Amino acid sequence: MLVAVLIANPDRPAITDAVLAEAHRVLATAHPARILHREVAAEILVPGEPDAAPALTARLRAAFAAEPFDLAVLPADAHRRKRLFLADMDSTMIEQECIDELAGTLGLKDHVAAITERAMRGEIAFEPALRERVALLKDIPVGVVDGLIADTLSLTPGGRTLVRTMAAHGAHTCLVSGGFTLFTGPIAATLGFAEHRANRLAVAGGKLTGAVEDPIVGKAEKRAALIALRDRFGLAPEETLAVGDGANDLDMLGEAGLGVAFRAKPTVAAAARARVEHADLTALLYLQGFAAAEFVE
Repeated sequence: MLVAVLIANPDRPAITDAVLAEAHRVLATAHPARILHREVAAEILVPGEPDAAPALTARLRAAFAAEPFDLAVLPADAHRRKRLFLADMDSTMIEQECIDELAGTLGLKDHVAAITERAMRGEIAFEPALRERVALLKDIPVGVVDGLIADTLSLTPGGRTLVRTMAAHGAHTCLVSGGFTLFTGPIAATLGFAEHRANRLAVAGGKLTGAVEDPIVGKAEKRAALIALRDRFGLAPEETLAVGDGANDLDMLGEAGLGVAFRAKPTVAAAARARVEHADLTALLYLQGFAAAEFVE
């Protein structure tokens, strides 16, 4: 069996009875809808094999192209609720890019943000782009990071609920970022991640030196982190979930049993098994079959 999941943003409920009736027609299924959260999320069982899921997803997207909600068709199997969750940080679990905000303290935000955007779109290689941007951060006091976390960075809605709900149901959670441990440490703790992995900025005399320590956490390292954690816990590939938005997340998303592109760059959205463009991060719980009543707030 397959399951079609329709998810709206909690602030803009859109999964009406009329929408569900049309979804039943498009999917040609008589299975009743299971309401996960009234007018926010619902799912419908659909007879079929896993290889039919992409075509059914495309059919639903065509039918609801103008509607403000997300949808996916996934296998309704025993591994639907994942036991390992890896998440990107910048523009995924938080709404900003940390390196751009650091550069902003020197008046260089627009310049650095343009490089970041090209790297996240996959137009330039991640590692040299990271070293180029970090070099511009030389002499920034380390204490600036605390101020940015407190006053500038914002958590993406639904993130804390996503992490804490998965942890409460036995999943191991890891924040894995091409950003920096100075940020991932506090943010992982705030969101409830069990661990975090990211790049380390070199520091001397309480200031950034403009260098980043090896090894660089990029596309290959994110995928390797997923594989290492999967092996540590003896999990099947199907028991893993990953989410991200940029080109350096592609290998991790492809390796995961379910890779989700969250408000992602076009190449990432096109490649991922599922994509979220309208809903908040609790969408990843609905994709796994959680009802809102099961969420840990």
